[in-house]
Amino acid sequence: MKVDPQQLIDDGYIVLRQVVPPDQLEELRTNFEILLEKQKVVWARERKPDEQPGGVWTTSAQPRVFFDEVVDTATANTVEFCLHENTLGVSQQLMRAPEAAITLMALMCNPVQDHGPASWHRDIDPTVQAPLKGMQMDYVKNGPGYVQWNIPLYDDSVFWLVPKSYCRPNTPEEHQHLLTRAQEPMPGGMPIELSAGDGVVYSHMGLHWGSNYSTKLRRTVHLGYRAFGGDSYPIVDHFYWNLEFTQHLPTEVRTQFERFSQLHQQQCDVIEATFHAIRNKDANGFRNTLAKLHPGEKERMVAVIFLSKLADKVRKLKAPEINKLSVEARIGEISAHRLNFHLYEDFAHRFSTKDAESIWKRFSTLYEKIEAEIIRSVPERTSRVMRYQLTDMPANFEVEDFIQSW
Repeated sequence: MKVDPQQLIDDGYIVLRQVVPPDQLEELRTNFEILLEKQKVVWARERKPDEQPGGVWTTSAQPRVFFDEVVDTATANTVEFCLHENTLGVSQQLMRAPEAAITLMALMCNPVQDHGPASWHRDIDPTVQAPLKGMQMDYVKNGPGYVQWNIPLYDDSVFWLVPKSYCRPNTPEEHQHLLTRAQEPMPGGMPIELSAGDGVVYSHMGLHWGSNYSTKLRRTVHLGYRAFGGDSYPIVDHFYWNLEFTQHLPTEVRTQFERFSQLHQQQCDVIEATFHAIRNKDANGFRNTLAKLHPGEKERMVAVIFLSKLADKVRKLKAPEINKLSVEARIGEISAHRLNFHLYEDFAHRFSTKDAESIWKRFSTLYEKIEAEIIRSVPERTSRVMRYQLTDMPANFEVEDFIQSW
């Protein structure tokens, strides 16, 4: 399947027909249903005392199965589909990368009772990642380092989006709509009509909407892919899976995931070298490793901001008062997800407490500039909508200015 990367940059999405090969559709439906039934058992066992029997399955507006957690030999084709030329191969084309890897494997299901529409949103948070315009211009000028998919196993028109919204901030009208009518159709929004087996690949930075979480049968495969070696540093640079899940899968599948893990470790090696260069005030070493992480010369400062967020996580994880907390508490301290926390903790083990603190101090001027912009532009940090208002990168502060700030 051939695609035009420019189409994704122009519109923010591409609809592709028969992403699921027709001769695989029924078997995938059957095996995903098996995985859902296995997950229901887990949800029922993990339900909180005050929840209904069934736990997540009976309470969630959109139950999601992270199917790598329940896959086995008999259902391996569900994961193999994520490695198909129509999914991984297309993603690699769109990201124009030497290699690509899957970050997320989930199955979105209908709820057992009507929940109605969700709220319009972007799948990003500028206050914990980077200012919105910075991420958007990085995408436009260097191409995506991350792409997201919805691939329904049954006809589906739940997903809506606003074309081209991925590459600009919210308009005043959109901002007001998100504040007052977030669960209603948005001007400029359009449903993505997908037949069973079709797919939409899109920028998760764009405005999109789950228009109706009803009891109508819904089994939609939700995937994320990141680039390795592309021109930009991926917004999503971690995996929501653990390599252990592949132990019961075919050798060729296990080998591919081992390669993904190896690529991630190689990236961690470069980031480690970058952090040590920053700590040692080694400007040339920093320039060289930063260029490996973000080969595109334009908007390279966005990658520096991403690195600052990682340095903050490492600093917190190395702090004695946090290190002694429970796993769940440590996850909360660094705002991680239970599925990728182990990657952050593993990376933090590369540094001493003293080094982590020293590295973080090198980012202090950049941190202060971003904090000042948050204070200026985000009147209410607890509001997801308001956090989209952090749009501007620090003024007159590029890579060389960051180096000078050490």
